[in-house]
Amino acid sequence: MGLAGLAGLFAWIAVCRHWPLIAETVAIPGPRARLDGPNAAVAAMLFSTAPMVAVSLMVDKVHRRASTGIDWSRCRPLSQTARTSLVKLAGLWVTWIILACTYALGRWYWDGQYLFAMRVLEAAAVPLFVLSVPYVMWLDRYLENPRDQSWHFGAMLFGREAHDFEAVKKHWRAWIIKGFFGAFMISILPPGFAAAVNADFASISRDPAAIGMALITLLFLVDVQIGTVGYLMTFRPLDAHIRSGNPYLAGWLAALMCYPPFVFAIMGSGLLGYEFGTPGQGDANWTVWLAGQPLLMWIWAMLLVALTGIYAWATVAFGLRFSNLTYRGVLTNGPYRFTRHPAYLSKNLFWWLSTLPFLVTNASATDAVRNVASLLLVNLIYYWRARTEEDHLWHEDAKYRAYHAWMSEHGLVTAPLTRLKRRLGVRVRGFDPVAQPAE
Repeated sequence: MGLAGLAGLFAWIAVCRHWPLIAETVAIPGPRARLDGPNAAVAAMLFSTAPMVAVSLMVDKVHRRASTGIDWSRCRPLSQTARTSLVKLAGLWVTWIILACTYALGRWYWDGQYLFAMRVLEAAAVPLFVLSVPYVMWLDRYLENPRDQSWHFGAMLFGREAHDFEAVKKHWRAWIIKGFFGAFMISILPPGFAAAVNADFASISRDPAAIGMALITLLFLVDVQIGTVGYLMTFRPLDAHIRSGNPYLAGWLAALMCYPPFVFAIMGSGLLGYEFGTPGQGDANWTVWLAGQPLLMWIWAMLLVALTGIYAWATVAFGLRFSNLTYRGVLTNGPYRFTRHPAYLSKNLFWWLSTLPFLVTNASATDAVRNVASLLLVNLIYYWRARTEEDHLWHEDAKYRAYHAWMSEHGLVTAPLTRLKRRLGVRVRGFDPVAQPAE
């Protein structure tokens, strides 16, 4: 599924790069220029989504899985489900209105890159409201239990039927995740897409720094494009719905610290900034320090590209199920066969190799030590984030507990760390396939 999405994305990038020739050949009216604007970046989601949906339905047949909660052999009459559907629609619409009001109140959503996300969501609002009616009315006729979390929130609003407040909290956890991260992911689509469309790989093929940064940018685009699709395609017939959002406050704190607007107070020039006294080029600091060493530059560039490739691979492996702070099934393939957190591991190693925080231009040993200490603390934030995600999945699914135990003994990265912890006398979480896990 992930490979299908990649194929669609790269096909669209190729079309955008060669649009002047295509338009000239088939006499399409309009300017003869590459399609590198924000609208083309949004269109890229369609070209990556459609192949993934096709593979999911026609090859994996995900719509027939029991985990969807759908029984296609049972079609209730509309008269039997209409009331339930209307309550659910009321819950969904009020949720979307509250999210829209939150966007309106948040000043950061109306500045910089977020302006584009707001325009996209504004354009999608009316179609979303209209299409939700036939979708909910149709799906409720086949759902084994149409009174899902959205219905419970709608029932609470009407105050006429018994509702489960725990289901309401689950409903809001899922929609806060989609609302917060969805807007962020859409906002960062255009820059990376424009860079990929306009990259001149032929002219930079002999420059390790330039080719390395171009490939890194392309791989980050893959991560963002596929990741954004994951946040948007949370549909039950695709078995990609959010089964639960992380219920732990620590999990939310650890995750939100890594994203705008909160990250600005932590990283960059914030409390844990780790680039003070460096050349000031961020992830390109390495190109300054290694200049004049072509062999080392090539080695370093390929290491950074490989780490970014692992990071993007971790997202692609999720396919339609990617999103933070959620449980949407258990993933054991791709880079997750080697370690439980390949994305976090590769990202943090990338920061060390790309920024080289211990090298400073002002000859200040204090700045060098502070930079190293700050990046170590950033690493600890990601370790904390990983542990809170494990806690969430551990209590949700026995399959994850089995995966966790297997990785502790056999994982390429995880197993050596487990053995080291045991030698140091650190308690290692285990799994007994017979006994129930302790809550």
